[in-house]
Amino acid sequence: MIIGDIHHPECAGLSPVLLEAVRLAVKAQPQQCEPGSYDLQGYDIYMNVMRFATQPAESKKAELHEKFIDIQILLEGEETIHYGVADSARECETWHHEEDYRLCSTIANQQQVVLKPGMFAIFLPGEPHKPGVQAAAVTPHKDKLEPSSTRDRDRLVPPNGKSSRKAPTK
Repeated sequence: MIIGDIHHPECAGLSPVLLEAVRLAVKAQPQQCEPGSYDLQGYDIYMNVMRFATQPAESKKAELHEKFIDIQILLEGEETIHYGVADSARECETWHHEEDYRLCSTIANQQQVVLKPGMFAIFLPGEPHKPGVQAAAVTPHKDKLEPSSTRDRDRLVPPNGKSSRKAPTK
């Protein structure tokens, strides 16, 4: 798996062929295309434009390709992609050789990446990936001290509002 930014794809260390594929996809302005399949360089390089709502990971299966290299470019929103290294797909269904995909229920030692608009992720043949996963909700962590009585509050905050603690000296 390789990640990068469409504004600087050359920084992702891509081969010339992958770099050209990313550039062709961006040049085609997919954000202005209707959902569907578009040839970028004949059958060798094409793009599928999709619009969908992300879903909980449990409701999705990973996909795996035998021949195709899958380049996922996020245009808007936020998307988590679960992925694994080659040979980490488990509990897989039968291959759909004509369409070059296989669905799998589990990815051993699963990892994840969160894509923001303008980012891309590239999956090579044999690398399972589960795109379209909802980003995990982040619960902010707050440390808070609430004195249990007025007496405690007065002890913690002096009447002048200034702490009597001295700053450490260096």
